[in-house]
Amino acid sequence: MAQFKVSIVVGSNRRDSINKKLAQALAKLGSAKFDASLAQIDDLPMYNQDHEADLPKPVARFKAELAAANAILFVTPEHSRSIPAVLKNAIDWGARPWGQNSWTGKIAAVTGTSPGAISTALAQQHLRQILGAQGVLLVAGEAYLQFKPELIDDENNVTDEGTRKFLQGFVDQLAALVARPAAKAAW
Repeated sequence: MAQFKVSIVVGSNRRDSINKKLAQALAKLGSAKFDASLAQIDDLPMYNQDHEADLPKPVARFKAELAAANAILFVTPEHSRSIPAVLKNAIDWGARPWGQNSWTGKIAAVTGTSPGAISTALAQQHLRQILGAQGVLLVAGEAYLQFKPELIDDENNVTDEGTRKFLQGFVDQLAALVARPAAKAAW
């Protein structure tokens, strides 16, 4: 099976983000089926339509990363019952300028983690709504994960067998959708 590229967009700019830890663990779980890279979004300037004619270098880089990816994996925390501002900003830049939407037609999956019992359920729901409006083809299914400090070790391994199997199924579902003949024709 041919390798494909997954761009992982982590909705946190925190250095020790638990969502970044989860993203790295998911990349490791999917490494037999896809090549994953974390897209940098913390250096994107705040979206401003005045800068669309001459895109700032970080925005051009980000849009090129999205263009090179066959699929996107969003891993996000929840801020104030929604998505973080840094993630919304990245989505806005990816959607602009008019007629150059980097999201349209991309296959994507959404997940996230937090220490709370309902994890990032509300943020994921809101993110799905936003992505749907951008023409993103979303993987069915939900992956809300309550984070515990020992869940992911220093080598990005998920230490709980049940959680590892669940997350393996999640990344396998993304890989299966991207591997379908219709998706490959779009490459």
